[in-house]
Amino acid sequence: MKQSNRSFFASLCRSYLQSPAAFCILLLSFTGCSSSGSQPRQPVMLELEGDLAVHDPAIIKEGDTYYLFCTGGSRRTGYVPIRCSPDLRHWELCGYVFDKLPEWAPVEIPGTRGVWAPDISYFNGKYHLYYSISTFGKNNSAIGLATNKTLQFDSPDYKWEDQGMVVRSTAGVDDWNAIDANAVIEDENNIWLCWGSFWSGIQMRRLDPATGKLSAEDTTRYTLCSRPRKGTSETPPVEGAVEAPFIVRRNGWWYLFVSFDLCCRGADSTYNIVVGRSKKVTGPYIDRDGIPMLEGGGTQVIKAETENWKGPGHCAVFREGDQDYLVFHAYHGQTGKSELKISTMEWKDGWPIVAPLP
Repeated sequence: MKQSNRSFFASLCRSYLQSPAAFCILLLSFTGCSSSGSQPRQPVMLELEGDLAVHDPAIIKEGDTYYLFCTGGSRRTGYVPIRCSPDLRHWELCGYVFDKLPEWAPVEIPGTRGVWAPDISYFNGKYHLYYSISTFGKNNSAIGLATNKTLQFDSPDYKWEDQGMVVRSTAGVDDWNAIDANAVIEDENNIWLCWGSFWSGIQMRRLDPATGKLSAEDTTRYTLCSRPRKGTSETPPVEGAVEAPFIVRRNGWWYLFVSFDLCCRGADSTYNIVVGRSKKVTGPYIDRDGIPMLEGGGTQVIKAETENWKGPGHCAVFREGDQDYLVFHAYHGQTGKSELKISTMEWKDGWPIVAPLP
């Protein structure tokens, strides 16, 4: 036996006599084994504190601060609350995007009372906040756009400028619903907007990066996800509900996350998040079992499995360094109130996994 090997095994013997646990660790390091092997890191649900009364979250980071936008607000407070955090865990309300409804909104969509489901992204030197204007249960809806040079409140450049309407759906005419926007950045010259809620499902069109509005050159509208349903173009079918798309790219694949079933019913909500993937941003998206999302497919990412939390859904995916996070809301099992949830998201065999709700 070589001297180096004799020395190593001597250290093994001493380790075992002093501590069996240390012996195991040393032995694993020698053999090149690992207790986790090639398995992904175990996802963790973050412990959050502060103002967590959030619905339809969207998240981004500028500087050392995380900014989270969501549905909510009123004539008294303003619309589209902004919450801030230094660490993704402690959140406080720090402002609103609008001090009143955008002027075009009640004119274009009579009866609207609020601003829904914001989406935040950064391209062409500006932050782009897409937001929804609608009345509940109808597809007489529109998506608008507001831009800002910075999210830092104390900057002289901080100012939200409304750019008006981007896309509209009309009841009795369109079999899709223009809410729940998500901007998808393929590269600086190829940016897309996907959206959709109920009706025929999730839609996508190309944007003009210079304006953030729909492209006048490419007017193709793609349907990315749809489920079997009943109902008419004027009535949202309860069966086959799908909404709230969010698309990310990873390792050569595009992943489409959507929410199946029903939100907004408190503890009776049946929301759950599913995913499919595609080699092209425009689809087709296929789930892990090979079922197209256009035919109702979707691999489940998270659902409610205990009585504590119900209806996890309307997610955003946030990436920082090599770590992905799933950001979403869920409803308290007793009070029915929505609350912010964030889980680290790991990947196994090319598919995302997150921590279960407690």
